[in-house]
Amino acid sequence: MENTVSTDTPNSDCPFCGEVFESQIVETCGTVVAVADASPVSVGHMLIVTVRHTEDIFSMTDDERSDAMKMVGILKRRALGIDPSITGFNVGANCGVSAGQHVMHAHIHFIPRRDTEPVKGVVRNKMAY
Repeated sequence: MENTVSTDTPNSDCPFCGEVFESQIVETCGTVVAVADASPVSVGHMLIVTVRHTEDIFSMTDDERSDAMKMVGILKRRALGIDPSITGFNVGANCGVSAGQHVMHAHIHFIPRRDTEPVKGVVRNKMAY
């Protein structure tokens, strides 16, 4: 699989734009790619990232959102095929600094969960509600 990403308007300050990021891609689906999260909250935590540099899920195109949901299915099948201890998933996005978004490039967290990991009402273990 070729891990080449071309962006319409890459941002040189964005960690999700550029060659270093491209080398981390593990899966592609149309307008989005998947990479392992650099600070995972569980084993298998992935990010679904738009190829095009855009701020958050609200600025994603319909095609990007559709491809992102297809990627969720791809990652789910892959995760369950590798690890039968997975019993659930968190899938979500932080939009804006006040919501916990640290990289201003559209991305969705895909977090496999297991019964052995006590989680109650959180997307990331650092933020309990």
